[in-house]
Amino acid sequence: MKIKSLMIHDPITVTEKTSIQEAIELMKEGRFRHLPIVSKNKKLKGFITLTDLKQGLIPAMVGDLALTDIMISDPITVDPDDDLETAAVLIYEHKIGGMPVVKNGAVVGIITESDILRAFIDMMGILTGVSRIEVEIGEQPEAFDRAVKIIRDNGGEIINIGMTARQSSRRTYTFRLSSLKTDAIEKALIDGGFSIVIDES
Repeated sequence: MKIKSLMIHDPITVTEKTSIQEAIELMKEGRFRHLPIVSKNKKLKGFITLTDLKQGLIPAMVGDLALTDIMISDPITVDPDDDLETAAVLIYEHKIGGMPVVKNGAVVGIITESDILRAFIDMMGILTGVSRIEVEIGEQPEAFDRAVKIIRDNGGEIINIGMTARQSSRRTYTFRLSSLKTDAIEKALIDGGFSIVIDES
């Protein structure tokens, strides 16, 4: 999935002349937490969060603190054609809530951790009625193919598949299926030599 398919397109922006108070009011009215600072031709100049603005409000009211004094002047950015995974890694590694999406130096969008979480929830089918089977499978590709075939042959419609690396040589695959009783599928997998992981939580 590309960032452009999930980003907030044409986000609200401000210029360096915008006051801290004005930027805060803009964020409160629009109910967002990230604000790109741009030049007249939409070229990115900086990036600011609501937390940064609130911390700078009192100093700005009693002194000469400006938006440019507290903005991130060289923010981390992504391209709209980058993969979503690129944004997810950057947000995780740098512990940030979001970043500008930039094309040829101009701001074209914003991608946030909430957008990425929403995409993950959609891809995993978490909000839809699903059944789940966790299966230990060896390293051989044919073993994985055989498990998939068993699931499908026994009426399982696979929505998505996740994989967790365990300390053992056998990886655990989580199969999310359209809602159904999984007893027959689990028995067929066990009969086929696979181990079913029981959730003991």
